[in-house]
Amino acid sequence: MVTLDSIKAAEGRIRDSIFLSPFVRSETFSKLTGNSVYFKLENLQMTGSYKERGALNKILLLTDDERRRGVIAASAGNHAQAVAYHATKRGIAAQICMPLTTPLVKVSATRSYGAEVILAGTNYDEACQEAVRRCDELGLTFIHPFDDEAVISGQGTLGLEMLTQEPDIDAVVVPIGGGGLIGGVACAVKETHPKVRVIGVQTSKLPSMKVAVEKGKPVILPPKVTIADGIAVRCAGSITLPLVKKYVDDIVTVDDEEIANAILLLLEKEKTLTEGAGAVATAAVLQQKIGERGKKVGVFIGGGNIDVSLLSRIIERGLVKDGRLVRLRIHLPDHPGALERVAHVIAAEKANIVETDYDRAYYGVLLGDTAIDITMETRGPEHVAELMAALDAAGYAHERIL
Repeated sequence: MVTLDSIKAAEGRIRDSIFLSPFVRSETFSKLTGNSVYFKLENLQMTGSYKERGALNKILLLTDDERRRGVIAASAGNHAQAVAYHATKRGIAAQICMPLTTPLVKVSATRSYGAEVILAGTNYDEACQEAVRRCDELGLTFIHPFDDEAVISGQGTLGLEMLTQEPDIDAVVVPIGGGGLIGGVACAVKETHPKVRVIGVQTSKLPSMKVAVEKGKPVILPPKVTIADGIAVRCAGSITLPLVKKYVDDIVTVDDEEIANAILLLLEKEKTLTEGAGAVATAAVLQQKIGERGKKVGVFIGGGNIDVSLLSRIIERGLVKDGRLVRLRIHLPDHPGALERVAHVIAAEKANIVETDYDRAYYGVLLGDTAIDITMETRGPEHVAELMAALDAAGYAHERIL
């Protein structure tokens, strides 16, 4: 059973080995959202996520025989690193099954912590099947990423920790994948401070817990690709679902664009690096989906293990969405000096050209003309509008490329 007592016991068990992460107020996000926003920065843990808490609690409860035989886990990354790090540190052999699509940064990190990594399947569920098969074949102990009472109790220590740091919090916003984090946190919070609202957030592509609550049972959803890969769980846990139904007040969803925007804002405004799964709670608060106004809200930053290539794409797309990076296709007469003249118009509006691409054969270009795609750094939507108005005034036909 997951209870307040089991969570308190877990807290005492793991306290000396887990970083006491900051729970800090953000002036910027408070102004943006109309709430007093506090971020619980679990991305600062040794392996970059809150998963260490549950994994360590489970490992510390192993019998001597289980420790000797070793452990196995399935994970898209964060649970893998947590199990690898804490098992290896205690001399326990660890195997980790990870999907073939797992970002390289997470695979490399897991190996660096001493675990044997097995890449299997195209998603978490298929990797989990391989882990269970190996568990039975080799007599290992399976450490489930979310549907395990010891793991859930370990994650629940976050709820107790947060309430100790800020006792007068009004609501907490928590990411949901399979439900291990929110199950433990919600139990700790509601059993200690029943009036605190607990709001869960899932990716709209795989709202497995939301569907399970609505249907009254776990439902297997079709696989989907999302930048929130750490919570891309197709089916809610059988242990976590009753906890969510009992303690969680609401579940909302966010899409990939909203998640990407949250990642970018956290990086730019808070200097906080987070992965997709770690940013969903922030995205929900930014998009005014939590139903709170003028309240003290705790928001979980669950992890920071993001692939740098994905981060680069998110930054670029975020700049485009924010109007700070714009691409215009401008039609010009194809003769000397044409580019120089349009460049003068752009320079007069203080836009910075970062890329150009000529075309004489496509986009309906007339003979004797050319089309040029110009990518520019701008100050935002108003600046883009001013730039396009200047091009109109100068007689240039143009269109924005989205």
